[in-house]
Amino acid sequence: MTSPIRIVTAVILDGAGRVLVVRKHGSGTFIQPGGKREPGEDALRTLARELREELGVALRPEGALALGTFEDEAVNEPGRRVQGESFLVRVDGTPRAQAEIAELAWIPLRPPHGVKLAPLSERHVLPMAARQPL
Repeated sequence: MTSPIRIVTAVILDGAGRVLVVRKHGSGTFIQPGGKREPGEDALRTLARELREELGVALRPEGALALGTFEDEAVNEPGRRVQGESFLVRVDGTPRAQAEIAELAWIPLRPPHGVKLAPLSERHVLPMAARQPL
């Protein structure tokens, strides 16, 4: 069996309590922003790099809250699983789609979300984020 794709993901909320999700070019499914670690990176360094590259925002590492590590089917690599270490974070700047990101959406933290979400987000990350005191 192939090992899961390991990623780090961010839950970013706006002032109205909506959560930011992104859709990559060529995909119809929204996911949490984030990505794969580079050699020598810890989780928050990975998130800082990915959020800067994909959304043009700066991660505020103070106050980052670990939500847990979750695993489910990968949406962009059929037949694979993805394992995401997820954090509730704050950022400086206004997110905008860049690099491999085609679209951003601010959606309700609790269902119905109004967009097609990846299983990792829908079944694990967002339910855990919704249980946190905000």
